[in-house]
This record gives sequence, structure tokens and C-alpha cells, in this order.
Amino acid sequence: MAKKSMIAREVKREKLVKQYAAKRAALKAVINDKSIPVEERFKATLELAKLPRNSSATRMHNRCQLTGRPHAYYRKLKISRIALRNLGSNGEIPGLVKSSW
Repeated sequence: MAKKSMIAREVKREKLVKQYAAKRAALKAVINDKSIPVEERFKATLELAKLPRNSSATRMHNRCQLTGRPHAYYRKLKISRIALRNLGSNGEIPGLVKSSW
């Protein structure tokens, strides 16, 4: 199980990303539009830099929904390899046959 503080930090990041997504997209559109004068694009760059760092989607980390583990994460299942093994051993995942010999 991951530390509660790390899981809470990740939840906070998700909230900030959702809150600032529209504003970030608008500023990035201005920055990437070459038809806009350089001064306005630079101004948009400075505005983007003023936003909280944790509002960037690249700072989010995938975590297991059951345990909060950040490593060995299967995106399709949204759980870690250890949680997958435990669920498979208990027969709780339909279609998964865990073999041992």
C-alpha cells in the first residue's frame, strides 16, 4: 500500500489539471499560432509560466486504483502487477486463468 500522502498528492494534481485544462489549452494555442505577433505570444508564454506547475498533465503519475502503487502499472486494467496477481489467484478476474506448476 502506498503512503496516504502520496495518493493525496496525486489526487490534488488531478484536480488541478482538470481546473486549469481549458486555460492551458487556450494559452498553448496562442503560443503555437505563428500568425499572432511575437509580443502577444511571449505574453501568453509568461501567463502559462504563472500557472501552478502541478496543473500540467505531464506531472501526473499513474497509480494502481487498489493499492496506490506507482510502478508496474497496467494501463488497460488500471491496477499494478501485484494487484493483478492477487485478483487472478482469487479468481476475481473473468477470463484470466492463473497457472502454477
